[in-house]
Amino acid sequence: MNEPPSPLQAPPRPVSFWEAFRFWLKLGFISFGGPAGQIAIMHTELVERRRWLSERRFLHALNYCMLLPGPEAQQLATYIGWLMHRTWGGVVAGALFVLPSLFILMALAWIYLAYGHLPLVAGLFYGIKPAVTALVVHAAHRIGSRALKNGWLWGIAAAAFVGIFAFDAPFPLIVLLAGLAGAVGGRLAPQVFAVGGGHGSAQHSYGPALIDDDTPTPPHARFRRGRLWAALGMGLGLWAIGMGILALTQGPQAVLTQMGWFFTKAALLTFGGAYAVLPYVYQGAVEHHQWLTGPQMIDGLALGETTPGPLIMVVAFVGFVGGWARQLFGPDALLLAGAAAACVVTFFTFLPSFIFVLAGGPLIESTHGNLKFTAPLTGITAAVVGVILNLALFFAYHVLWPQGFEGRFDWPSALIVLGAMLALFRFKVGIMPLLAACAALGLAAQLVR
Repeated sequence: MNEPPSPLQAPPRPVSFWEAFRFWLKLGFISFGGPAGQIAIMHTELVERRRWLSERRFLHALNYCMLLPGPEAQQLATYIGWLMHRTWGGVVAGALFVLPSLFILMALAWIYLAYGHLPLVAGLFYGIKPAVTALVVHAAHRIGSRALKNGWLWGIAAAAFVGIFAFDAPFPLIVLLAGLAGAVGGRLAPQVFAVGGGHGSAQHSYGPALIDDDTPTPPHARFRRGRLWAALGMGLGLWAIGMGILALTQGPQAVLTQMGWFFTKAALLTFGGAYAVLPYVYQGAVEHHQWLTGPQMIDGLALGETTPGPLIMVVAFVGFVGGWARQLFGPDALLLAGAAAACVVTFFTFLPSFIFVLAGGPLIESTHGNLKFTAPLTGITAAVVGVILNLALFFAYHVLWPQGFEGRFDWPSALIVLGAMLALFRFKVGIMPLLAACAALGLAAQLVR
C-alpha cells in the first residue's frame, strides 16, 4: 500500500485572492525590523510555511526589486502579489504593506505634536534621539561593509561625503555623478564594479511550491509591449491627475503641491534603502522648505523605527508635521491638515514603486546580473555610504549640542549614544529593545534633572 504524501511533499492548493488579501493585511501589521526583517518574514511565511512560491523564484523577485529605487520589501510584496493575482493582487499587496504604518504614524505624530511638551513624552524622546544617532551610524557601517569592497568604491564614498559635507552638494547631483562613475567604471574596470547586488542562490527546498522553479511564467507576467505602455500610462496618468488636482485646488506653489512634487523626486532617488534618501529629505524638507526642524526629523525617524512597514514611511511624519505647522486649513483644523499632508506625501512617495513593478517587471527581470545595469547601482550604493555618514554627523550635532557649539555639551545623551552603539555593534540588540531601553534611560535622565 502506498503511503499518502506528507504535507511537505504534497503540492499546496491554489490560493484565492481573498486568502492572499488576509495575509497581506496581516503582514502590514507585523512587518517590523526594517527591510531585512520584513524580507525574512515574507520568506518564512511564503516560501517555507505556505509554499506559495519557491526559494529560487523568491530570490529572483527580490534581486529584481533590489535594482529599483524605492523600498525593496514593499516592492517585493507588490511583485509577489502581482505574480499571483495579476494587477489587483500587486496593488493590494503593496498598499496593505503601507497603510497600517500610515495610520499608526499619523496617530503617533498627532500625539507628538499635541502632547510632546509634557515631561513624560519629552523624556522618552530625549532618550530616543541618541538611539537614532547610533542607528544611523550602524546603518552606514552595515551598508558600507557590504558595498565597499575595494579602494575605488571607498573613493566614491569619500568623495560623496566631502561633496555633501563640505560643499553642500545636492543629493540628486551626488547620485547622478556616482551612477556615471559606475557606468564608466563598469566598462573600464568591470572587476571593480562586479560586486554585491545579489542575495545568494537558492540552496534550500521546502517541497513543491504553488509557483515553483519550473512553473511557467503566468500569461499576465509575460512581456507585451502593449501591456507595458498601458501600465506606464495608467501610473503616469494617476500621478498627473493627483498633481493636477493639487495645483488646481491649492495652487502650484501651495504646500501640498510642493510636497507632491518633492516626494515624487525623493521616491526616484531611494537607492540603497530609506537611510539613503533621508539626507535628500533633510535637505529639502528641513533646510529648503522648512516644513519641520532638524530635531523633529530625528524624532520622526525614531517613530518610523518603532512602527511596522517600510522605514521610508518617515516621510508621512514629515508631511504630517509640515501640514500641521503650516496650518493648511486654519488653526482649528490642524489634525485635518496633518492627515491630508501625510496622505499626499505617502501617495506620491509610493506611486513610482507600483509603476516600476507593474510596468517594468516583465521587461527588466531579464537584465539582472548584466553588468551594464548593475555597475551604476554599485557606484550609487558606494556614494550612499558617504551620504549616510554625513547624516549621522548631522544627527550627532543636534543631539550632543542641542543649543549649537556655543552651548553646553549634553553628556547624558553622549553616554546613551555610546551605550546604544555598543548594544548594536557588540551585542546585536534588536531595534525595538534598543529604543525601549534608551527611552527609559532618557526618561530617567529627565527625572533626575
